[in-house]
Amino acid sequence: MEPLSLLPHDAARALAGVIFDLDDTVLDHGALTEAAYGALFRLRETGLTLIACTGRPAGWGEVILRQWPLDAAIAENGAVALVREAATPVAGAGHRGGPPPSAGADRIVALGGLDRDTRRARRAELVELAEAMVRRFPAAALADDNDQRVTDVTIDIGEHRRVPSDDVARMRAELRDRGVRTLLSSVHLHLTRDPSDKATGVVRLLSARFGEDPTRARYRYAFVGDSGNDGVAFAAFAWTFGVSNVRAHLGKLSVPPRFVASHPMGRGFAEIARRIAALRGNGVEP
Repeated sequence: MEPLSLLPHDAARALAGVIFDLDDTVLDHGALTEAAYGALFRLRETGLTLIACTGRPAGWGEVILRQWPLDAAIAENGAVALVREAATPVAGAGHRGGPPPSAGADRIVALGGLDRDTRRARRAELVELAEAMVRRFPAAALADDNDQRVTDVTIDIGEHRRVPSDDVARMRAELRDRGVRTLLSSVHLHLTRDPSDKATGVVRLLSARFGEDPTRARYRYAFVGDSGNDGVAFAAFAWTFGVSNVRAHLGKLSVPPRFVASHPMGRGFAEIARRIAALRGNGVEP
């Protein structure tokens, strides 16, 4: 991994957007700091498309897409893409100057393949398996964001609980034997039957919604993350960044991020954003 100072000027100027993880990347143990939030606005001011990409639930994705300066959100480790759809103008409504009045605020819609009933049936099975796991491994518990999920189920292993790594490994082995995919973040163990991951979910969205060529998109968009479930994106994208706490997860990453910040979590994200924004401006970091 290289320091941010070695990020080439031309690479930063050629970027079309930045994709970023939430937990322990933009968020500090779940909290959004002023520095991290402000960094999103600085990036957007340089003309970059911003996409959150998280293992958190679809319900979180809808909220941040409404409240943050984002163009889209990927939730549940790539399984759910959320985008805005413009509100429908009110037919026949009179107006002078500007667009016609609309029926309301922009809608947030989820892009996906499976119908709702199929997803519910799959998820009900996953809930039963997750409940069985936490009964057998009492150091763990169901995560408190499960009610907002639509494709996966999460077990708390590091957010409010501290689960021994051996227990996590045994749970993953048993679930794999049952044909369930698991993904590991800094706080949760995810159970899913969806084949998506953060890289495939993002590239699918960029192609379908933003008209990007799937191969070129991997060079036109940067990815920022911190832990194991970001590994596929670190491997897929050419320009990748880690906040400094990524060092604790290097053993779980087949490919580390190309550049690393000197600060952790939200401060590290703000540091990365400052460097990219400076290079896209006059090339001198403030």
